[in-house]
Amino acid sequence: MARSILCGLIGAGIQRSLSPALQEEEARHHGIRMHYQLIDLDCAGAGVAALPGLITAARIMGFAGLNITYPCKQSVIPLLDALSEEARAIGAVNAVICEGSRLVGHNTDGSGWSWGFRRALPQADLSRVVLLGAGGAGSACADAVLRLGAARLVIVDREAPRAAELAERLNRHFDGSRATAGADMASAVDGATGLIHATPTGMAKMPGMPLPEELLRPSMWVSEIVYVPLQTPLLGAARRIGCATADGGHMNVGQAIDGFRLFTGIEPDAGRMDAHFRRLVA
Repeated sequence: MARSILCGLIGAGIQRSLSPALQEEEARHHGIRMHYQLIDLDCAGAGVAALPGLITAARIMGFAGLNITYPCKQSVIPLLDALSEEARAIGAVNAVICEGSRLVGHNTDGSGWSWGFRRALPQADLSRVVLLGAGGAGSACADAVLRLGAARLVIVDREAPRAAELAERLNRHFDGSRATAGADMASAVDGATGLIHATPTGMAKMPGMPLPEELLRPSMWVSEIVYVPLQTPLLGAARRIGCATADGGHMNVGQAIDGFRLFTGIEPDAGRMDAHFRRLVA
């Protein structure tokens, strides 16, 4: 009999997520029957306050694992029994794995972003990187780009204290005090070699540009984490003026690869998962 496992995704506005298709199809190639359930707070008319009940239900129902997305990546932490080193350093969780009676929080956003970034922009100049967004995904990207060797990282968030807190936390983990909080977007982007966009702006449910188009320069690279739609207004503007770009699909596939490994204990075929993703969004 084929092995069966139950997994899912908790978040808001996730009906267009490709995670079910990616995870279930890769499981099929390994002889596993996986059901991947979308648990959409928006569809239920609920908010983050529903999270404790959902985590309790996941324990009772025998979920093998859960992905966690906006706006729950930080709120879920107090509800778990333990955190991986990466999740603790980043301060956010995007995957919860059931280990016996314990729920352990992991973060595959950082490693997933790195996988996609190296694949799409292998020659990117990391001397002065701007990160827009200091939430859960932004924290993961910040950790990852510093691990890749960014000489300086300037963090901008509409909540200035959150950007300052992230910079301080990163500087405790990395030598050289390479992270700073930017006072405003215009001054932060001036002289930047690259931009990582890690806010929900540009998603199908939150359309728009996260910064004025005139701040972009052809010499910059732009890494987007939004993948629904794959061609965001930011990427469209960046490509029009000649920036090198990485779409949000790269990070999405990278974290899905790591998630599958955590959910099943099996090494996925990264190339096959990436090709499947590209077919789905074509």
